Amino acid sequence: MRFFSDNAAPAHPKVLEAIAAANHLDTAYDGDEWSRRLDGAFSDLFGTEVRAFWVTTGTAANCLALAALCPPYRGIICHRDAHIEVDEAGGPGFFTGGAKLMLLDGEGAKLTPDAIEEGCNAIRNDVHQVQPAAISITNATEYGVVYRASEVAAIGAVAKQRGLALHMDGARIANAVASSGESLADVTWRAGVDALSFGFVKNGGLNAEALILFRPELADEVAVRRKRAGHLLSKGRYLGAQLLAMLDGDLWLENARAANSAAQALAAAAPQRLVYPVEANELFLKVTDQEAERLRGLGFDFYDWGPGQIRLVTSWDQQGEALERLAAAIASL
Repeated sequence: MRFFSDNAAPAHPKVLEAIAAANHLDTAYDGDEWSRRLDGAFSDLFGTEVRAFWVTTGTAANCLALAALCPPYRGIICHRDAHIEVDEAGGPGFFTGGAKLMLLDGEGAKLTPDAIEEGCNAIRNDVHQVQPAAISITNATEYGVVYRASEVAAIGAVAKQRGLALHMDGARIANAVASSGESLADVTWRAGVDALSFGFVKNGGLNAEALILFRPELADEVAVRRKRAGHLLSKGRYLGAQLLAMLDGDLWLENARAANSAAQALAAAAPQRLVYPVEANELFLKVTDQEAERLRGLGFDFYDWGPGQIRLVTSWDQQGEALERLAAAIASL
């Protein structure tokens, strides 16, 4: 009964069927019929012209985007607990060739316009200090908290005023949209986002993520960087097929709603233990070491998350029986 990560969830059957359907001779790299359809499919989804690239990991999507938005001698403003800071092993610095991550604080791992302004104002405008070139926000955040479109737009306004690019790490953007009920367009490009890492692996994909550029003029550079980084697969049709299958009939949104619903069922079992509001598919609970061991002894798998906290993550395929048993176990602590 695993609740440690949605990365471990199985691929959706429709994704596997799409891979099988693509298993025949076609053009190599990204010239195949599936990859060629991505720009149009994602442009339709967002309601504006975009360029869409498949990559195999969220780290690659984030870092390729940041490398296109920030030169080596500038900085990227992000939260201190952002995934690009705590979980990507220095990948942004490696891909950008040396750009600095400029860390800020904020409740629930969210940035605010005021915090960004304060951080920027603290940097002297001279050659002795790194100047920011981009802002990166995570939606949903590392603590499962969701940015609403108005919040992203407020950050986007600061970015525009200061001449900064805006990147969104959307490893769980599907869960964020399913939670808020807002449109992908409103929470991304209409709010000023320049590039989005659109997560699919956590949400029913196998090994395909999407990098979405709302500034198509960046596409040529990203194409070169993707090749140089080793992410131009020779049989890209299998990745393109996965992404198209997830878009078909809004499967990406259906899966996210299922994962979010499972998280809400667990949250209802012990609301007084919640560290953060449950707005996506992650829960952070206050428990003692003894209580955590008791849950593990009952067969539940999850991560410890600092002293006196555990993290539970629900997936698109979470079984009702496991949910009921965990909810009952939490309520009985």
